[in-house]
Amino acid sequence: MRDGQQSVVVVLATGGTIAGVQVDPTTANYTAGSFSGDQLIATVPQLARLAELRVEQIDNIGSQNIKHETWQVLATRINALFRDPAVNGVVVTHGTDTLEETAYFLSLVVRHDKPLVLVGAMRAATALSSDGAANLYNAVALAANPTAAGRGPLVVMNEDIHYAREVQKTAADGMNAFSSPNRGRAGMIGNGRAVFFSRQETCHTTRSKLTLEHLDVGQWPRVDILYAYASMEGELVDYVASRAKGIVLAGVGNGNASVTTINALTRAAARGVAVVRASRTGSGLVSRNVEVDDSANGFTVAGDLSPQKARVLLMLALACGHQRATLQACFDHY
Repeated sequence: MRDGQQSVVVVLATGGTIAGVQVDPTTANYTAGSFSGDQLIATVPQLARLAELRVEQIDNIGSQNIKHETWQVLATRINALFRDPAVNGVVVTHGTDTLEETAYFLSLVVRHDKPLVLVGAMRAATALSSDGAANLYNAVALAANPTAAGRGPLVVMNEDIHYAREVQKTAADGMNAFSSPNRGRAGMIGNGRAVFFSRQETCHTTRSKLTLEHLDVGQWPRVDILYAYASMEGELVDYVASRAKGIVLAGVGNGNASVTTINALTRAAARGVAVVRASRTGSGLVSRNVEVDDSANGFTVAGDLSPQKARVLLMLALACGHQRATLQACFDHY
C-alpha cells in the first residue's frame, strides 16, 4: 500500500444473523442470510472511510448449516486473496452459532500473516439496536490495520477482539455472548481503534503444518462428538465407532465419563479409532492420566480446547496422516 492510498479489504459474505431480516423488528424472529454481502456493506456507508472494499458472496445461510464444503471454499479463496499483493486484509461475515469453529479451522489452514477477521451479530440487521453495523465497522477497521497481522484469524464481537483458538460462544442470546474463557481476549476495539493485550503463541497460519489441499471434501475423515451425561452407557460409543475415524468425548469434569463409556472408548481405540477427551464444562484444562489412564487406553487429551475445536483439529490431523503416537503433540501445540 502506497502512502495516502487506502487499504484493500475483501469481504467474504456467508450469511448469518448479521445479514438477517425480520418481518417485524420488535420480535425476535428473523431469517438469517437475507441480505447479500453487497446489501450489507451498503447499510454501513462509513466503511468507505476505512478501506477500499471488495465483496464476494461465498454462501448465504445460517451458520448452523455450515458445511465442510464452505470451509474448503473459504480457505482456498482466502489463501488466493492473500497471495495478491494488492489485498491488505480479509473480513468474513458469518453466523455466530459455528463462527468459532470456522475461525479455528481457518487458523490451521490459511498460510498467510495478513489480517483475517471474522465477524457476526447477535441481532438481525433490521432489528432495533442491531449490533451488526458496529461489529462490521470494527472488523473492517481491524482488517485494514497492520498491527492485526501475524496474529492468525481474529473474531470481532461487541467491541472485543478474540483469537480464533480461544473464542467461544458462551451465551445463547444477548450482546455479550462471546468470550475467551481460558486465555482471555486478544484486545478491544471501539470506533475502529484497536488495542491488543497479547499475542497468540500456539501454532497457526504460517506455523501450521496442517492442510487439506491434497484432499477432496469427500475424503475428510469423519469425526463425531459424544456428550457425556449421568448414567451414560457404552452402546452409543460402539455405534459411532463403527462409522467414524475419530471420536471426541465432551466429558464431564476433567473429560471423564461413566466406566461403561470409558470401556467402550477403549475398545474403539483398540480398533484404530482416534479418541480425544475434552470437557463439556466450557473452560479449564483436561490433563492426561489423572482420573483416566490415557496412556493405557490409547486416548489423546484436548487440553484447553473445547470439544467442537478438538473435533476440527482431530479431523485435520487425521487427514494429514497423524497416528496415535503423534496426535498428543498436535493437541499440545495447536
